Amino acid sequence: MQVRKAVITAAAPQQNTLPLQRLVDRGGQEKTALQLVMEETLSAGIEEVCVVIQPGDAAAYEQAAGGQVGQLQFVEQAEPRGYGDALYQAREFVADEPFLHLVGDHLYISRNRQPCAQQLVEVATEFECPVSAVQATREHKLPFFGVVSGTNVPRRPNLYEVQQVREKPTPTQAEQALLTAGLRSGYYLCFFGMHVLTPLVMEALAELLGAAQATATASSDQPTDRPAPTLSDAVALACQRGRYLATQIAGSRYNLGEKYGLLNTQLALALSGRDRDEILTELVGLLAEGPAAGAAT
Repeated sequence: MQVRKAVITAAAPQQNTLPLQRLVDRGGQEKTALQLVMEETLSAGIEEVCVVIQPGDAAAYEQAAGGQVGQLQFVEQAEPRGYGDALYQAREFVADEPFLHLVGDHLYISRNRQPCAQQLVEVATEFECPVSAVQATREHKLPFFGVVSGTNVPRRPNLYEVQQVREKPTPTQAEQALLTAGLRSGYYLCFFGMHVLTPLVMEALAELLGAAQATATASSDQPTDRPAPTLSDAVALACQRGRYLATQIAGSRYNLGEKYGLLNTQLALALSGRDRDEILTELVGLLAEGPAAGAAT
């Protein structure tokens, strides 16, 4: 299985500007988050990239892409109908090929010389099936992620046959249905923000979105609060119909959209890069100064 296409979703309301933010990378160069996501994507051997955006955002994204703009295509999500619908807008772009998928509001730092996306694509290529990158995550962060559980693949300690998938479960739901053997107590396998998906998953999305639309049409006189289908829903359906794996990545993901997300991401980049000593000196200085005068306590 050759993975040569990628889809980056960046159309979520209130989060569409996050890929446009500027950070300093590990080499000390100022770049947009979009450029950093693109570098991660291209490191995996991807040849074509599609970004799903809100209407009217193309000009800002073209500017944020800098010298990488020639490698991008854009498709718009006309209305904010959720994550699953946003990904489905790229169906004509991916056609019947497997593809790498990343979310536009996450950045990644590998713990070895191999970028996170490359680690993932190699697993998908080896096993020729959909694979989601996951990270062992403490339960207080469950509201931010999809969660999977499964059994270890023999002789592959960081690879799992997925049995259950749930979008943003409560701690109680996770404890009842999403425990994975071998993880520390209170930790779960949460999505890392990147996946290799196949036509099987796109077919599942089409089915779920069609059913949701039919339900909405049938109950148009009685509005419903039923949530829009998510990628978690689609992969949960797909794993009932074929093999679906999850792999722990040797790296960390940083969510730009959570509280202090940009700050935490910038600190992680700086502390893993060439300016680490300078940043540590600055942090020690800030800590030595103590709370600012008049700061809330």
